[in-house]
Amino acid sequence: MTYERGLALCLLLEIALFSAIGWNFFTAGNAGEIVRASAEVALLALALTPVIITGGIDLSVGSLLGLCAVVLGVTWREAGWPLPAAVAAAITAGIAGGGLNALLVARLGIPPLIVTLGTYSLFRGLAEGITAGVKNYSDFPASFLVLGQGAIGPVPSQLFVVGAGAAFFWLLVHRMAAGRALRAIGFSPEGSRYAGLTVGRRLGAVYLLSGLCAAVASLLYVARLGQAKADAGTGFELMAVTAVVLGGTSIFGGRGSVGGTLLGLAALAVLQNGLRLADLPAELAGVATAALLLAALGANRVLEGRNRA
Repeated sequence: MTYERGLALCLLLEIALFSAIGWNFFTAGNAGEIVRASAEVALLALALTPVIITGGIDLSVGSLLGLCAVVLGVTWREAGWPLPAAVAAAITAGIAGGGLNALLVARLGIPPLIVTLGTYSLFRGLAEGITAGVKNYSDFPASFLVLGQGAIGPVPSQLFVVGAGAAFFWLLVHRMAAGRALRAIGFSPEGSRYAGLTVGRRLGAVYLLSGLCAAVASLLYVARLGQAKADAGTGFELMAVTAVVLGGTSIFGGRGSVGGTLLGLAALAVLQNGLRLADLPAELAGVATAALLLAALGANRVLEGRNRA
């Protein structure tokens, strides 16, 4: 909790700084834009929280988002499927991608870093192959676009989706026996097996959830931009992992919180938005994100050392 309070203080300092130097930053309209722009990464970060708590990683979520977006576009625009069926196809693609990661990590025991690096390239390659790298599917109906461009009063529609995801993962990680089991697996997979936990099944479940969230995030992405293309979600995996680790989840497994992930995401989203409105170089956002990730990894290492001392 002390770590989260410190992160919340940093977020408040960011807001104060960019309110002073950023044009039109401290407005309700800009707050809505921050929510819209960060909703897809928020879903990915929420899904990665239990994955990283188990000591795993999923670097393929951004590529899988792009593949699901392309599946949505192809089935609706080229195959002529009804939009609900195309949405179902995109969701199925996400679950299938998560299932592939689950099979390789949980059943075959291949290290998740290697697995998801491979599927990172596989999913993006499939998306580029389907579209020949140039096709861009657009002209989606207004009834679908409202998911990413609409609002209920002053609240962007994406916030309700992210809120539902946050509530689900908060219950999973903090209020269910499954959350305690995931922490135990993160501390010691072998010890968890000896304690009678079904480690493989639980690991498989978190990678399936990650794939499902990538698919839902792809729907928000397409609805927000009004187009489905192969490069959708590029770089989102870095943002999502950074948000999770910045929020205090141990990259070594066994510790983490959904609240911390949301705070980490908010800090990143405000930073990127504030830098843009302050008319600072766009490249600075990437540098700052990488610096935050390295700083969070270092802080995690220090905390782990203190806990073991």
